Amino acid sequence: MAFFGKKPESRPAAAPAAPEPAPKGPEVSALDFTLGGDPGRALADAADSMEVQEVGGGLSAAAEEAAVLYANGNFGEAEAVLDGALDAPGTHAGEGLWMMLLDLLRLTGRREAFDARVIEYATRFEKSPPPWIDLSGRTERRGPVGPATVNLVGQLGAQAATQFAQIETIGRKSRAVRLEVGKVKGLDEAGCGLLAQTLSRLRADKVAVTVSGGGALVEHLQGRLKPGEAREEAAWLLLLDLMQEGGTEAAFEEWAVNYAITFEVSPPSWEARAKPTPGGANPAAEVPDDEAASGTSLEGEITGANTEPLRRMAAAAEAAGTLAVECGRLRRMDFVSAGTCFNILAALGARGKLVSLHNVNAMVAALLRVMGVDQVAHIHLRVA
Repeated sequence: MAFFGKKPESRPAAAPAAPEPAPKGPEVSALDFTLGGDPGRALADAADSMEVQEVGGGLSAAAEEAAVLYANGNFGEAEAVLDGALDAPGTHAGEGLWMMLLDLLRLTGRREAFDARVIEYATRFEKSPPPWIDLSGRTERRGPVGPATVNLVGQLGAQAATQFAQIETIGRKSRAVRLEVGKVKGLDEAGCGLLAQTLSRLRADKVAVTVSGGGALVEHLQGRLKPGEAREEAAWLLLLDLMQEGGTEAAFEEWAVNYAITFEVSPPSWEARAKPTPGGANPAAEVPDDEAASGTSLEGEITGANTEPLRRMAAAAEAAGTLAVECGRLRRMDFVSAGTCFNILAALGARGKLVSLHNVNAMVAALLRVMGVDQVAHIHLRVA
């Protein structure tokens, strides 16, 4: 059946019917914002709850493809797609496609390629071109690097050895790592040993380590270990480590004595550790500026493993009602994070919370349009 056909014949005017009550919007609590959730499923659920109207001036196929390639980290392929679209014989690409390429070159720090292309842009559109600004982040020196976040889930045993080796590599590279263990369902003696040894080795290498969500593991280990039964020593050591991490000194002292009696060794000593911030980051490892901490800015690269900036933005919008988010330092957002962003903004919109994203680069803006984020928030491109 055709979507557009002949209009039905006009009928006598009748009194306007009372408008039907608007359907109730989705509750925020019904959406899964956690890394362990399915962003694609949440995106579909949120989309089904909204009326999305088609608007003119949609993205071209080349723009959509380049945006998705860039989001996935395939910078060279994204540039090749844009080059092909702009250089194809007989094409008259619009300014939007040109701005995507120029921003891509600035985001990847390619000054010479930018200078060559910007002359073509100025000639074609007879206007001053955007200036060169290195948006690659290579020259940014804004203090210590924030901790990488690693989520541990499910059952942990000997089969997780490769995973823990990767955690050590990540920690040594970033010099700070945060382990989320709240979703660990269980761990055997080998798993206890791997986790305890990983924490010990990272701290020995002066890596700032934060363990978050360890309360459930502490309770599990306390119920499993019996003073006087000299078995599962790795589990004992992990329990004592988690107690120090959680700051429960009195419980630590009691279990340290039990450990010493059980294994006939000297009891370990209490070592005060830096208390994690509410966001879970070690304050010695991350010093965010006021805007980033408050959720009024998005910066750097936001990928599936780094949803904390989006969570802060959601919390700030929930509190303020109307929120302007500065994105001038946002370089990239991957496909999964863009879906999560849509999910959050759709839920906020259903609750009457309005969010606008300012100074978004053309590559990220194109991805947000692909994902429909422009339907649930105002997106303003960067002006220079």
